[in-house]
Amino acid sequence: MLKRLTPLVCLLLLTTLASAAPTEYRLQTEQSRVGFTWALGKEPVTGTMPVSRADVVLDFDNVANSRVRVAVDATRARPGAAFAGSAFRGKSVLWVERYPEITFESTSVRRDGQGGAIIDGRITVRGVTQPQRFTARLFRPAGAAPGDRRALTIRLNGSLSRAAFDADGYSDLVGDRVDLNIKAQVLRAE
Repeated sequence: MLKRLTPLVCLLLLTTLASAAPTEYRLQTEQSRVGFTWALGKEPVTGTMPVSRADVVLDFDNVANSRVRVAVDATRARPGAAFAGSAFRGKSVLWVERYPEITFESTSVRRDGQGGAIIDGRITVRGVTQPQRFTARLFRPAGAAPGDRRALTIRLNGSLSRAAFDADGYSDLVGDRVDLNIKAQVLRAE
């Protein structure tokens, strides 16, 4: 009897482990973007940068097993003020000739108790790496069945100091704080 139950127990255990395993997602680059808000004097200005690549692994049963690695194309940054483009991408702010990408890699993910998650990690801007925290929320497309996780939208919010990355050019005109609002659309890798 024990010999007959052992394969069944092993099969059940493997099925349970397989369903709880972290799942890889592919970024939909055309539907994903990094939005950012900065202050020109006292006026908020909103710009965008495209996400060039991302590695996203989500574990819905054990969120601590989730991880995110993202690269943003700083050369295509659009600061939201037509006259600011070349200055924003220039040596005293992003210096895209030398540092064409901004990267983020998570170091920990945990639930926030409000239906979302806190993602801590390291962000690199202009070759300077600093700790970064994002709040995250996941959304299914409208009309998706409950529990359907094939396609998701991930919203991340955080803020950073330009001075912390030596990107503080034009500080007499532009505020130090940059608020980040990231939208990433992902599909489960099949």
